[in-house]
Order: sequence, then C-alpha cells, then structure tokens
Amino acid sequence: PFSLPPSGRGHHVTSGVVHFVNHHKDVPVPLGAEAREACRDWVTETRKVVEADSAPPPLLDDSRCNGCSHATICLPDEQVHNGGELKRRISVADPHGEILHAVTPGARLSMRDRQIRITRQGEQLAAVPLERVQGLVLHGNVDVSGALIREILWRRLTIVWCSGRGRVVGWATGAAAPNGQARMHQQALSEVGCLPVARAIVRAKLINQATLLRRNAAAATAPQEIRELSRVAMRVESLPELFAVEGRAAKAYFSEFPLILKSDSAQDFLDEWPGRHGRGAIDPLNAALNYAYGMLLADCVRAIAACGLDPHGGFLHSPSRNKPALALDLMEEFRAPVADSAVITCINNQTLTADMFSHTLGDVRLTRAGIAALTSAYERRVTTDIKHPTFGYPATWRRTMEIQARLLLGFIDGTRSEYIGMTVR
Repeated sequence: PFSLPPSGRGHHVTSGVVHFVNHHKDVPVPLGAEAREACRDWVTETRKVVEADSAPPPLLDDSRCNGCSHATICLPDEQVHNGGELKRRISVADPHGEILHAVTPGARLSMRDRQIRITRQGEQLAAVPLERVQGLVLHGNVDVSGALIREILWRRLTIVWCSGRGRVVGWATGAAAPNGQARMHQQALSEVGCLPVARAIVRAKLINQATLLRRNAAAATAPQEIRELSRVAMRVESLPELFAVEGRAAKAYFSEFPLILKSDSAQDFLDEWPGRHGRGAIDPLNAALNYAYGMLLADCVRAIAACGLDPHGGFLHSPSRNKPALALDLMEEFRAPVADSAVITCINNQTLTADMFSHTLGDVRLTRAGIAALTSAYERRVTTDIKHPTFGYPATWRRTMEIQARLLLGFIDGTRSEYIGMTVR
C-alpha cells in the first residue's frame, strides 16, 4: 500500500521521467498541485475497487472503452451481448503483442535492459522488447534464465515448453490467477461431464473441416457429409456417440485432405502419406501436422490460463489421462482453420518441402529449416484478423482463442446460458 501526503504537508514529487529503452532517452514529466490532487482521487477510487467484494460492472456504450488496454480483459460487449447488434466495437487485440517462439537448439533467453535477449554460444541472435511479448514458447533444447521466468510470471503471462517434435511437455503461469471459484465449478462439471459443451465443440470442429475442404478442393465430396454429421453431433445423447460421429467425420476429412495440396512438391509428401496418424508419425506430412498441433495447443493453454481456468479440466477429452483436457477441447475448433491451414500454405507455397525432414531409424522429424518455415507460417496465420462470428468485430485467430476461452468461462460461472463454438464460413 502507498499513500500521498495531504496537501500542504510533507515532501511532494515535483516531476517524473519516462525512459525509452530503445532510444536511451529520458522525457521529463512535470507534476503540479492539480496533478497531485487528481492522483489522490484516483488512488482513493482504486482502493475502493480493489477492496470491494466483486468487480465493478462493465461500462455500457462508453467511449472510454475504445482502445482501452483492459477492454480485452473485461470484454464489456461480450458480458452484455444478448444476440442483438453491438452498439460499438472494442479493440480486442494488441497489434504489437506477440508470442515469442524460441526454436534454435542451444539458445538461451535472458533479460537485459527491459529486453529479452536470445543468445547462442555468446552470439546474440535477437532482442525483443519485453512490452511486446505476450508469452513464450520454447522448442526443444532451449534454456531460459530464472530472472526472465520470474518477470514473465510477474506479468501474468505464460511460458510453454515443447519437445523437438512440437509436443507440449509443460507450462508455467503465475500463482495469482483470477477466477478461483470458477475453477471449482469447472472441476465439478468436468467430473460429471458436460455434453452440451462437448457437442458445441465437435459441431464447430466439423463445420470448420467442411469449410476448409470446400474452399480449397473443388472436387471434394466430403464437405456435405461432414456438415450433415455436424448436425447429427448436436442430437447425440452421450459422449461415446459423439466420439463416433467425430471419428466418421475425421475419416471423411482426411480421406480428401490430399486434394488440398496442389504444389509441384506436394507429391513428395503424398507419396509417403499413409493417412492421418498422430503420435509416432513416420511421414513428413503427419510430422508437420503434429508440430502445428503442438503450437496450437500451446496457444490454447495460454488462452485458458489467461482466463484463470485449469487447462486439465475438460468436457470432451477426459481429464483422467492427466493431459490438458480443456486445452485439447478448445483446440479442436481451431485445428482446420489455423494448424491445418498453416501446413497447407507452407506446402503449397513450397516454403516447406519434403527435404526439410530428417529420417533416422524410421523416425521423421523437422529440421531446423523446416521448424523455422512452419513456425513462421503458423505465426502468420494465427495473427491474421478475422471477423468473430458471435460478436461481429475483427480479432486475430490467437485473440479469438482467448475469446472462446472466456465464453467457456461465462458458461462455467453461469453468466452465459450456452457455449457457442467458433466457426468459419
């Protein structure tokens, strides 16, 4: 806690300085009596908010929300939206914020002069201002300093560690997470199951698969079947039935997936394609898909953690397997439009080729060049703006993941009557 001395007594701060790290420049800011009085008022109001039993309600149709950095936290439009037209659009993404992927083996991340420095064997590879970073994803043999870990957690951001194949192996978030009561409700719902949410997730996944095929493969016949299965998914009465519907759709989707790959070098991938295989992929195309799904899962873990929910308490995937079930639930909606799309773009643009994979004792892995190409394509895709189908304003795919996580939070805490999955047309 801090306080300001009453007017006319004690020592007053007469000026301040804003220091710009990149330009090594100080800009003085004079502070007069009027500024001090305004500061006292805001400190008093802030204490009232902090000490209150509940958060203040979101502002309605208030111009101060436009461009506010906290609009992405309180989401006033989403809180009051009832299906009608929104009165205004709020800024839902920080155009300068980014997820920093560290993919160079042997690299080390540390903090200096309010920047994240990436070095390898004494050579500096890159430097990124801390204020621009919204999270870290560390791939393979990458080290990070304790000071940087502490700073990232202090800022309530997330660090995700991935294997060299892109599989998420762990993450770290700050202890001061919001929505503790909602996490208790989440675990209770996860224990007994929540079929309405599971059905909405599968429906969205299937619609997005059908859309991707329809847009990119004129000869595909599966979209109509998959869309019909998405309607069936909303009528099933149990999770086993839902899994059966999802499995039928996956078979139809991946049977025509090769039709989307159209570059001259795509045949090199298709010659080794045995169909969709997850863990233990033995061909380049499945290895690329698995790596992209790993990056997508890292984003979904970060989005869920930002909402204060537990990535393990899922509704579609079982939490009993000790996997991040809710993050796996959320990523289902984004597999086709984000991860699959990034892989397809890489291959069709020939920025990812079959010679960017190593083959050792039947094991297939991306090389450093392949990781760089796929990571870049994924980042371009996930930072692309789209129009959110529920709220009607533009947001990046990455920001949309957090919006969907907050919709899950709304369903869990009872402020929303249903969960609506993310779909594209």
